[in-house]
Amino acid sequence: MEYTRITIETRDHVLLMGLNRPEKQNAFDLEMYDEVAAAYKELDNNPDLRCGLIFAHGKHFTSGLELDKFAARFSGEKMIIPDDYIDFMGYDEEKRCRKPVVMAIQGRCYTIGFEMMLAQDIRVVATDARIAALEVKRGIYPVGGGTVRLFQEIGWGNAMRYILTGDEISGAEAYRMGLAQALTEPGKEFECALEIATNIAKRAPLGVMAALKSARFTKKKGDQAALDMLIPDLIPIMASEDAREGMLSFMERREAIFKGK
Repeated sequence: MEYTRITIETRDHVLLMGLNRPEKQNAFDLEMYDEVAAAYKELDNNPDLRCGLIFAHGKHFTSGLELDKFAARFSGEKMIIPDDYIDFMGYDEEKRCRKPVVMAIQGRCYTIGFEMMLAQDIRVVATDARIAALEVKRGIYPVGGGTVRLFQEIGWGNAMRYILTGDEISGAEAYRMGLAQALTEPGKEFECALEIATNIAKRAPLGVMAALKSARFTKKKGDQAALDMLIPDLIPIMASEDAREGMLSFMERREAIFKGK
């Protein structure tokens, strides 16, 4: 795919995906949505890529959806996700990226940005971040997963406080409530997120994906179902080259060099 709305770069097994409509405050149109989905598919399919980092060029992560451009996508009973897409919003667990994604947020992070944030694995926010589900101010309500996920992250009362008012959450407040895992000065959020993503990419890819799969399976099927799958899912990994490398590096007291095999 030729990317016109986002930038793509690979660095140390990390796929950097940058929203790139700063003149529009990175507002999502259909082209941007589809390009992000394509980038996540590249992350999922490319064995050389081990972690993703989603960020934005300019002062703001995103001002939200260009609603008039999405009428067709919202015209049915559910969000239309083409069969060959990777679902970066988390509507369909079977279509999600199997590899972890870190998100770096600065400035405005509205509507789709807020709900996209909830669907990523690790979030880094700058102190100038302004995060909001503005939908109730526009006559609609959040349909990107916010009503499902936010209360799981920050508790019922806190979630309703922001979903039902459309008020902004500051970067500091997002960090305090556990919505973000790191808080930085403005302009430092990308660097911090890249450090985390690079650290993940150094670990055993099969182990990382299995751990992420297990955690997600717990949310979907419950504790006992996930517990029952721990050993069965471990068995093929124990036979991998990376498992042998992990044991050998431990015995030799050196850092492991993993190949994802």
